[in-house]
Amino acid sequence: MRTVVFDLDGTLADTSGDLLDAANAVFRAAGHGDVLEYPRDAGTALRGGRAMMTLGYERLGITFTQDDIDAGYPILLEAYDKQIADKTTLYDGARAVVTRLKLAGYKVAVCTNKPITLAEKLLKEIDFYDVFDAVVGAKTLPVSKPDPAPYILAVEQAGGDVAQSVLIGDTATDRKTSTAAGVPSILVTFSPAGNSVQELFPEETIDHFDHLDAAVAKLIG
Repeated sequence: MRTVVFDLDGTLADTSGDLLDAANAVFRAAGHGDVLEYPRDAGTALRGGRAMMTLGYERLGITFTQDDIDAGYPILLEAYDKQIADKTTLYDGARAVVTRLKLAGYKVAVCTNKPITLAEKLLKEIDFYDVFDAVVGAKTLPVSKPDPAPYILAVEQAGGDVAQSVLIGDTATDRKTSTAAGVPSILVTFSPAGNSVQELFPEETIDHFDHLDAAVAKLIG
């Protein structure tokens, strides 16, 4: 069965505003106030919690260690869990294209490096969970993207065939995952990385979800 697997943050949804607010909770707890800004730091937000905290400490110009990052991570996760969908928005056309793909006979899944409990909670809060045939996140398996195992699991749980699947993403991690899994990738150019994803040489890029159907059909039929 043909399967389309989507990354979540920066691909289906702009989650950067809520992520930055959660990271700022770490700095507020340490007495620094808000350090990170939207949209200035949106690209870093979509690379994850540790990337945001690293940027924040560097911007403050204070000495920090990996222990500081590790200590802040639970604070970030707790803050994010409390306001996971306050500012998050689906990218234009995301909901419609997933519906179209399902009607066309494709299986659809999500494979993200967001912790699985948070991924499921976010998708439910924005009423975008039940449409997917599978959702795989960090801690579903002991490994995360770019290891191909989570991607392969997402396809299999959706009832699909890895050989007839394609990954939709927005970062080098997604491109590396598709390469490791031996499948094509389609990278979006409407996330903060923009047209720089062309440098990753994906099989296709799209600047709007209106163009995804044709790109998918070209790659896996």
